[in-house]
Formats: sequence, structure tokens, C-alpha cells
Amino acid sequence: MGANHPPRTRHCDLLVIGAGAGGLSTAITARKHGLDVVVIEKDTVFGGTTAFSGGVLWIPGNPHAQAAGVRDSREAARQYLKNECGAFFDEAAVEAFLDKAPEMVEFFERETTVKFVPTLYPDYHPTVPGGVDVGRSILAAPYDIRGLGADRARLRPPLETITFIGMMFNSSNADLKHFFNATRSLASFGYVVKRLARHLLELARYGRGINVTSGNALAARLAKSALDLGIPILTGTPAQQLLQDGAAVAGARVRDAQGEFEIRARRGVVLACGGFSHDVQRLQAAYPHVKRGGEHVSPVPQGNTGDGARMAEQAGGSVPLRYPQPAAWMPVSRVPLGQGRVGVFPHLLDRYKPGIIGVTRRGRRFCNESESYHDVGAAMVKACEGERETAMWLVCDHLTIRKYGLGHVKPAPMPLRSFLKSGYLAKGRTLAELARNAGLDPAGLERTVREYNAGAVRGVDEQFGRGSTSFNRYLADPAQRANPCVAPIGQGPYYALKVVMGDLGTFDGIRTDVAGRVLDGRDAPIAGLYAVGNDRASIMGGNYPGAGITLGPIMTFGYITARHIAGVETLNAPSQQAPAGELHHAA
Repeated sequence: MGANHPPRTRHCDLLVIGAGAGGLSTAITARKHGLDVVVIEKDTVFGGTTAFSGGVLWIPGNPHAQAAGVRDSREAARQYLKNECGAFFDEAAVEAFLDKAPEMVEFFERETTVKFVPTLYPDYHPTVPGGVDVGRSILAAPYDIRGLGADRARLRPPLETITFIGMMFNSSNADLKHFFNATRSLASFGYVVKRLARHLLELARYGRGINVTSGNALAARLAKSALDLGIPILTGTPAQQLLQDGAAVAGARVRDAQGEFEIRARRGVVLACGGFSHDVQRLQAAYPHVKRGGEHVSPVPQGNTGDGARMAEQAGGSVPLRYPQPAAWMPVSRVPLGQGRVGVFPHLLDRYKPGIIGVTRRGRRFCNESESYHDVGAAMVKACEGERETAMWLVCDHLTIRKYGLGHVKPAPMPLRSFLKSGYLAKGRTLAELARNAGLDPAGLERTVREYNAGAVRGVDEQFGRGSTSFNRYLADPAQRANPCVAPIGQGPYYALKVVMGDLGTFDGIRTDVAGRVLDGRDAPIAGLYAVGNDRASIMGGNYPGAGITLGPIMTFGYITARHIAGVETLNAPSQQAPAGELHHAA
């Protein structure tokens, strides 16, 4: 530390490391219960992965569903989670989640700027016992970021590749349908024109869109709530190491533009650093496709490098790699953005549309493309076992790509030329020519399309049953009446787009008890050290049961952990995610 920067020490009750939904929900709840809280964030912007996300929370029994008369039960949600989590079902953690999740929503909507709206999302596996077709997912309400004042400059912008000239789309199907129908419906055309005009005016006046949606709205609302409570959010301030008084964690040494200093925290430290999606060493140990030399391209913020896991381990915490699926898989494509920049596009929508199929390098389909991104990602990993590369190619005909787009390629009237020139898209007059241009097996692709089309002309996927569930159909095309997910691949020219593996965040993580206390190798809590968000091991056991199963538990356990630290939540909490056969019951 230089002579011009004398040692500084800051004191608080609670230090939170990370300014995503996990960290901010914990900080806000703790402050509401009387604690003096400081939040630090290594990036120069706040919002974390939340700001890139869909902003959806999975909350069984949420007040919005109840107000709409949706019929569901706690018992059904518990049964669903037990089926979904399998050997990693943690009874104590699940019971706490089901108890406190609706209460958390009511608390934030009553006490803060955070607001939600209902969605029509089905569970991702609605035919599994306990699954439902609607009611468990809620969405952050849109927000005008002028409410942040000058701090709007510190809000992480949305993921560039999923905006249109910086304009955000709502996570709900209702918003996007107008953009897909703009050339076929006068009402949709008018809707799109109004949205574009408003957005262009915002760009001219403010330099970015101010009416934000999805995860950007949730991040903005959480930050606004924290700042209104006087909680400092110190961006550009990474933690260097934890401070310990004996065995207890008592703060952290941090660094900002003026140098290093200490933040001493009387009640302890909460790790909320976003997981380890960009920790190369841990990925090589955890991700099967990376172990065998394959590519992994995550769209989550580059700062998610496993800082929380490393600090927990240095303090004696345990970060085992246990789950068969250690992350929330997301098939992605690499998008040339010009001037040497490459973006990452998450394939959230195109796979559901009729007339689009996914094949391996051998030209063969391997799954129901209209299942969740996580399920398709897991199927990709399995289908490419024994191969160095884990990849699939999305294939469609000309009419389909012009109607729906493909990946970062927008529907008509937006041109295709730049995507073909950059190599993002491959094209062929025939399927065989497309296969050669894309590096696929021509005979395999021709056979696959022939087999697929035999049923698709009747709206049937004879190979994988695509369109058989409410979730399959939710993001498809209802105008395709026989089956909104299935249509034949017609006349050429044909197009293919290469998709590789990415993730939306890690499922494996720091072992904690239900209250969020970090556990050591003997399952004893480390005094003063807590973990929330994607730093904490997911209660979903490596599965992805529905829209919002990351943010729902993240905010719920942030709420629980803060109340525990404040002394208002008493949980006699066994270790989270104990191995099968060693599960405990809450006292």
C-alpha cells in the first residue's frame, strides 16, 4: 500500500460480498432487521448474473398465483421436488424453502421497491407427479431505471446478444409474439413500431434503454431498495481475503481504486460471488465435456470466477463436486459482433419452433429439442460422449428462418447476409451441400430429415415426442395447429447454426446448513461465514424443475440467512445436501 494511501478500516455488522440477487436480497433483509450492512462488488457494475437473467422466480404457493385462483398445494410441490432431486433431495432445505418462499415474496413486495407479476410458465416437467401446468413462476415487473438516479450508470446492462439495438424483451411469451408476427399482423406491427420508437427516444436522451425488463428489472429494483435503505454498494471493490479472529470470520481485506483496506464485520461475512462458471480449473474438474477437451462458453458475467468457493475453502469450508449435472446447462452460440468481439447467444427460444431440429456432427437428432435448455444441454453432453467436441447444429429451411429467425439471426425483414459472411450461419441449396458446408455427415443429415418429416407432415415427432407437454408448447408457435412444436423441413435453401455448451450458473457449490452457515469438512458451521446465491450448493440436486429455480431459492435463502444472522430466524439446521442415505430431519 502506497504512502499516499494510509490504512483504512471500515466497520459494519454484516459484510456481503457480491451484488446480485443473492447478495442484495440478503443485505436488504438484514438491514430491514436492524443490521448495519455493507455490500462490495468486484465488477464496476452491480446486478451480477441476475441482470443477464430472465428475472423469473419459481415460488410454489406464491401470492400472485393464489390471487389468480390457481390451484396448487404445498404437498404437490414437495412431491415434485422429491421426484426431481432424486438422491439429492434435502428434506430440511426443501421444507424451509416451501415454508419461506411465499413469505419472502410478500416481504419484498411490502417492504421494498421489488415487485413481481404472474406468468403462465408451466413446470419444465409438468407430467412428473407433483408438476403443474401453471402458477409456480413469477416475473420481476418492468422498471424505469431513472428511479436509480445517477446510479443507473452502475446497473449491469442486459446481455448484448439478446437485445435488439439495446432494447430488452420481456421474458413472457406475450411480448415476443408481437415481434415474431410483426410482418403478418397489423396489431403486432403497431406494437413493434411503438416499442421501437420509444426505445430510440430513450437511446437519444439517455444513451441506453431506461424501461428495463426481466432480470435487469429485478437487479435494478433490488439495488434501488438497497440504496434507499442506505446500504452502500461499493462497486469496483473485490475481496482479497477473509479476516479471521481465531476460528471466526470477522470481515475481509478488500481493494478499491485507492488501494487495500479492511472491512470488519461484527456479525460476519456473506459470500454471494456468483458461483464458478469462469473458474477454468474447477470447470475442468466438474464439467464432463470440459474434462474431455471440449469447449464451454458461458454467457454469465466474466467476474464469476469462483472467488466465493476459494475464500470458503481457505476458511476451512467444503466445496465438493457431487451433482451429476454440476451446472444449469445452456446451449449457446458464439456470435461475431465485429471489431474482433465475440458475443454469447443463449438459445432460449428457437429450439421450440416448428421446423427447427438439432443434430450432432453425425447428422442425427438426439433429443426432444423443445425440452428445457438444461435438459437439451444434458442430452448434448451424453450424445457426444467419446468425442472431443460437445456440439449440436440447429437446422431449418429458408421459410422457417425467415419466419422465426435462428439464434442471433432475426426474422424477416432483417437480412441474413452478414451472418453467412461471418460464418455464424452455414447454407446449402440441398441438405447434402449444407452438411458439407457445416461439417456434418451428409448421409446422416438426409436420413434424419427424411425420418423426421415422415411424422412431421402430420404434426407428430415419431422419434422424441416433441410437443407432448405444456412446457414444450409454451414457447412454440400456436398457429401451427397440428403441433406447435413440429413442422416438416421443406424446400431449400437450408441453414445450419453451430451450438456449443454454456451454463446459466453453477449447481455445485459451497456446502451450508439450511440457514446458510458454511460447513467445514466435519459438517460443523464456520463461525461468521455464510453463503448465498450460486455460491451455495443448489437445493435442486443438479436438476432444473422449472423457470426460476435458481432465483427463487436464491432470494428465499438470502431472506432466511439474513433473518438468521439478525437473530429472528431460528433453524436447527442440518447440513445441506447430505449424501443419499444420510439425510437428516429438521428439529
